[in-house]
Amino acid sequence: MSATAPYAGPSPIRRPVAAAALLAALVSLVFGLLLAGAGPASAHAALTGSDPQDGAVVDTAPKEVTLSFSEAIAVGDDSIRVLDPSGKRADTEAEPRDLSEGGTVRYGVALHSGLPDGTYTVAWQAISADSHPISGAFTFSIGAPSETTVALSSQEAGGGPVGVVYDIARYAAYGGFVLLVGGSAFVLICWRGGASALPMQRLVVRGWLTLTAATLVMLLLRNPYTGSGKFADAFDLAGLQSVLDTKPGAALVSRLLLLGAAALFIAVLFGTYARREDEQERKDLTFGLAVGGGVVAAGIAATWAMSEHASTGIQASIAMPVDVAHLLAVAAWLGGLASLLVALYRTPDIGSAAVRRFSAVAFSSVVVLAATGIYQSWRQVGSWSALTGTRYGQLLIIKVALIAVLLAVAWFSRRWTGRLTDTAVAPSGGKKKAAEENTAPDEASDDVAPERAAQLARQRAVLTATKKKRIRDADPERSGLRRSVLAEAAVAVVLLAVTTMLTSTEPGRTEEEAAGGATASTAPAAGGPVNLSMPFDTGGRDGKGTVRIDLDPGRTGSNDLHVWIDGSDGEPMDVPELKLALTLESKDIGPLPVVPNRLAEGHWTASGVQIPMAGDWKIDVTVRTSDIDQVTIDKNAKIG
Repeated sequence: MSATAPYAGPSPIRRPVAAAALLAALVSLVFGLLLAGAGPASAHAALTGSDPQDGAVVDTAPKEVTLSFSEAIAVGDDSIRVLDPSGKRADTEAEPRDLSEGGTVRYGVALHSGLPDGTYTVAWQAISADSHPISGAFTFSIGAPSETTVALSSQEAGGGPVGVVYDIARYAAYGGFVLLVGGSAFVLICWRGGASALPMQRLVVRGWLTLTAATLVMLLLRNPYTGSGKFADAFDLAGLQSVLDTKPGAALVSRLLLLGAAALFIAVLFGTYARREDEQERKDLTFGLAVGGGVVAAGIAATWAMSEHASTGIQASIAMPVDVAHLLAVAAWLGGLASLLVALYRTPDIGSAAVRRFSAVAFSSVVVLAATGIYQSWRQVGSWSALTGTRYGQLLIIKVALIAVLLAVAWFSRRWTGRLTDTAVAPSGGKKKAAEENTAPDEASDDVAPERAAQLARQRAVLTATKKKRIRDADPERSGLRRSVLAEAAVAVVLLAVTTMLTSTEPGRTEEEAAGGATASTAPAAGGPVNLSMPFDTGGRDGKGTVRIDLDPGRTGSNDLHVWIDGSDGEPMDVPELKLALTLESKDIGPLPVVPNRLAEGHWTASGVQIPMAGDWKIDVTVRTSDIDQVTIDKNAKIG
C-alpha cells in the first residue's frame, strides 16, 4: 500500500495509473543512467597491480614489493607479507610504506638482500575505505620457479564463523533501525493514539534493543572480523583500542551514543506524550519530538553513510547525505509497514484515517527511494556489463524486482484501504444498552467491597476488548487489508536481507575496473579455455550427477569460471553448497579456494579467478547435496 497516493474518494482509477507510470519512468531512467556510465567510482578496494607482477619471473631479486589498489586502504604491520619457498619471511617485517602519489594508491615492503632463487608468495590483507576487510595472494619467482611449502589459509578476510556472526549482526542492526525509526514515525505522523498502545510500544522498544545489541556485537567483533578471525580476540583490549581509532569503530561508538538519546526520545514518546490530553500541548510536544527524533534518526543513519560505500569514491560529499535520505526513507516505509501490521493484528482501535495517512507517507518514501536509488546505482554500477556480470549488479536486479513485487502487493492493499471504514463497537441502539450495562456495575459498586469492584472492572475491560476484537475480526475489509499488509511485510524482510548483502558486496563498477587493471598489469602466459566434465555420487538420494567446468581464457592471470551441475536425468541440478580449490602440486602452491556464486538453477560462476603460474593444476570440487551427503572429486588440467 506504499506506492500510491492517499485515498481521496471511491475507486479513483487515475491516481494508481499515474503512480505506476511515474515509477515506470523512474525505472527507465535508472537503467538509462546505468547504460550511459560515468567517471570512475571506487568502493571495496581491490588489487589493481603489483611489482613484480603476478606470476612474473625476474632475473635478480627486487629490493621491495609494491602493491597498487583501486582506493585508499588501512594497513598494519603484517598487512603485506612476502614468504620465501620455505615459508620464512623474506620482507623486513616493517610496516608497509605509503608510496601513493596523485590518484594512485600504492604500498610497498622492503625485502632482505641476497634472496636466493625460487618462488615467493606475497600475501596481503587490509581494510577498505568502506570498512570491509580485503585480502589476497600471488606469487613471483626469482631466477626460475621452484617448489614452495607455503600453505595459506583458505578463509577469506571477513569470513569464517566470526564473519557469519558479524553479518547477522549487520542485518539485525538494519532491522532494528527500521523498526525504531519507522515505528516512531508511524506513531507521530499516522496514529498518535498508538503511543498508548502496548503492542506499538513493544515494537519500537524491541527495535531499539535489537539495534543496540547488534551495534555492541559489531564493535566487539570488529577486531577479529578484520584480523585473526577468532572469537577470543573480541575481548582483546589492545585490538578494541585499535578499532576505536578507525572510521568504522568511531561510527559504531557514535551510534551507541545516539542510541542513548533515542532511549530518552522513546521514554518521552510513550510516557509524557502518551499521557498528554490537552490537544494544544500534545501538538507542541509532537513538533518537538518530530524535530528531536528526526535529528537522532538522521544521526544514526549517518553512522552507516560515514563508514561504508557512500563515504568513498566520487562525490562522497553528495553520496553521504543521499545515503542518509535513502536509509530514512527505507525506515519510514518498511518500519511503518511493520507498525501497521502490528496495529491491524494486535490493536482494535486503529482507524481508516491512520491507514490513509500511512499511504501518503509510504508514497513519499517510495519517491525518495527511487530518486536516491537512481543516484546510488549510477555511482556503484555504471554500465550494462557491470549490472549483469557482477554479483553486485545481480543483487541490485533482485532488489529492483523485489521492490516491484512489493509495489504490486501494495496496490492490492490500496484497494482494501479504499473500502476500509472505522469499526463501530455496536449499532446506535445497542450503544445505549451497552452503556447502561457498563454503568450498572458502577452504580452498584457502593454495595460491594473494593476488591470485588476492581475485579468487576477488570472483567468489564476484558469483555469490552473481546467485543472490539470480535467486531474487528468480522470486518472483511480489515481482514483483507491485514492479509495484504502481511504479504508486503514478508517481501520487505527479504528485501532488507538483499539490501544488507549489497552493503557488503564489492560494487560492480569497482569489480570491473579492478579486473581490467589486474589483466592489464599481468603478462599472461599463452593458453586456452579449460573444459572439464566430472561425474559425482554423494551416496544420498538424488546424489548422482555431473559437474561441468569452463575456465576462460585458461591461462595465468585473471580467469572467468563457470560451473554447471547436471542431475542423473541430464537436467540442471541445484545443490546447497559448491566449492572449488586449485592446487599446483609440482610447485606446492595451493590449495587456492574458489567459492562461486549461484547464477541460475544448476549454474555457478566466479570472476577474477587468479592463476599465479602455468602448470598442471589439480581442480578439487566439493559438492553437497544434503545436510549429510557430500563428496569431493578432482581432476587435473593444463593451464597456461
